[in-house]
Amino acid sequence: MRRLLRWGLYATFAMLALVALILAFFRWQAAEREVVTAQDGAPGTGRYVTAGDVAMFVQEAGPTDGTPVVLVHGTGAWSETWRESLTTLARAGYRAIAIDLPPFGYSQRPAQPLYGKHEQGRRIVGALDALGISGAVLVGHSFGGGPTVEAALVAPERVQGLVLVDAALGILPEGGQYEPPSPLLRAVLGVEPLRDAVVATFLTNPRFTRNLLQAFIHDPARATDARVAIYRQPLAVKGSTKAIGEWLPALLAPAGPAASENPASYRKLGMPVLVIWGDRDTITPLAQGKRLAAITPGAELMVMAGVGHIPQIEDPAGFNELLLKGVNRLK
Repeated sequence: MRRLLRWGLYATFAMLALVALILAFFRWQAAEREVVTAQDGAPGTGRYVTAGDVAMFVQEAGPTDGTPVVLVHGTGAWSETWRESLTTLARAGYRAIAIDLPPFGYSQRPAQPLYGKHEQGRRIVGALDALGISGAVLVGHSFGGGPTVEAALVAPERVQGLVLVDAALGILPEGGQYEPPSPLLRAVLGVEPLRDAVVATFLTNPRFTRNLLQAFIHDPARATDARVAIYRQPLAVKGSTKAIGEWLPALLAPAGPAASENPASYRKLGMPVLVIWGDRDTITPLAQGKRLAAITPGAELMVMAGVGHIPQIEDPAGFNELLLKGVNRLK
């Protein structure tokens, strides 16, 4: 019996050592891969503006005197993933602007790793300041939806309308209490070498990008080589793994509830709100979109059939048609 237990312990330690070696290998690969500065790697189609505490990379299209529409991406994405939407809005006469919300894309990472929804919302408002925009329609997708709503709550007079696309808002139940993350989760996320090794293995590993993208969409075939290449592009930026590791606690173990998680906040929104949702979304199921529309006075819900969590790349033509119709009503 003792021999069996001893061999069991040996096997466990060997397995842990193997896992540690694999994680360490991917962390080493990330360090070898992330060699480009953001400024050198950023495409020439954009520019930097000072948005609060960071230099934010933005891409623009359309006339400068058009109604501004600001596009805010979700987890792992960046401004270029909105390219078809930028083009559609620009052709319709809008001043279309897509931003890179740090730590993603080519924006500068903040000196202090403050990535809460409120801090991110203030950066969106800072971008409006830098671009000289007094009023805009804000479009927020997935995890970018929270910062987008936060921006609308911080500066409601600057927001002409909101478009929330499969937004990962984490709205609390009516009368529900915020449940803080478990101490164990916080402790694990606080172990930087382990956290960054996991990030390097799954989140910033270009070999895993297609798998991640396919996990978020309904039809895996929509994760084309061209799409995957766009998502991979910023992964060569120096410090990406470290920065995304520092961002991860804001996603998985935030310090406290954000205003955008309070259902009462939505009843106070004074601007028109459009909700666009894929009916096959398994990340933020349609029930969340229906609830969002129900608690927001005057909100309109548009459901896209056969589409998952990222409508703008799963059905670009259908999504942009809805977006344009909605923005025409919101401006």
